[in-house]
Amino acid sequence: MIHEFSRTELLVGREKLGKLKDSAVMVLGVGGVGSHCIEALARCGVGKLILVDNDTVSLTNINRQSIAYHSTVGEYKTKVMKKRIEDICPDTEVRTYEMFVMPENIDCLFREHVDYIVDAIDTVTAKLALVQKAAEYQIPIISSMGTGNKLHGELFEITDISKTSVCPLCKVMRKELRARGIRHLKVLYSREKPVDTSGRETGEASGARRSIPGSISFVPPVAGLLIAGEVIRDLAGLQDESGN
Repeated sequence: MIHEFSRTELLVGREKLGKLKDSAVMVLGVGGVGSHCIEALARCGVGKLILVDNDTVSLTNINRQSIAYHSTVGEYKTKVMKKRIEDICPDTEVRTYEMFVMPENIDCLFREHVDYIVDAIDTVTAKLALVQKAAEYQIPIISSMGTGNKLHGELFEITDISKTSVCPLCKVMRKELRARGIRHLKVLYSREKPVDTSGRETGEASGARRSIPGSISFVPPVAGLLIAGEVIRDLAGLQDESGN
C-alpha cells in the first residue's frame, strides 16, 4: 500500500522505517536550523516530535526559516511548525512547549520519553543545561554550533566537540563542558571564518545580544538537514558507506 514514506521505505526497509515511527525526538529551537531539521525528521516518519521554542515568527526570519512567511509573522514558531507537520503526516504526534529554556525550568521537558535530542538553540547557558540533562538521562544529543555570518554550508561537519577548531562557540562550549566534567559532545560546526558584519545594522533591537548575526537562505537549512540525517541514521541503525 502506498503511503507518505513509501520512497523512504524503499531505501531503508520496513523494519528501519518502523524504528523511526516508534521514536521520539525533542528539538529545541525552531529557527533556521531547527525548522528545517524538524521538517526533515517529519518527512522521514519519526513518530513523535517535541518542539521547544518561545519565539514568534518575525519578518527577518523569512530569509531562512521553513515556518516563516508573511502570513505567519507574529505566530509562535512551534505552533506553525506543528501545523506544517500535520499537513505532512497527520499521524505524527507533536508536542509543543512555548518556553525559553533555562537551568531553572528545563526539568519539565524530561517528563516524557525521549530517544534523541537536537539542540538548535543559541544561548550558551541553555545549551550547557541541556547537555548536562541529556547526560543525566543518558539520551543521545547533537548540538548545532554557530551558523550565523557564514556563506559556505558545504563546510559544515559533524564531529565530537573535542575535535573542533576555529568556531568561537565551540571554544566556549569545550571550556564550559570540561568544567562540568563533560568532555564529549556530538556537534555540527564549521571551520569557516565568519564574515565581519560589524558596522552593518538591520534596525532590529539586539536585546541582550551584543550583535545580531547575518544569515542567508542556503546555510542554516544545510545545517538542519545534516543534523536530521545524523539523527535518522542513529535512530534507524543505518550505516554510512564507510561502515561506521
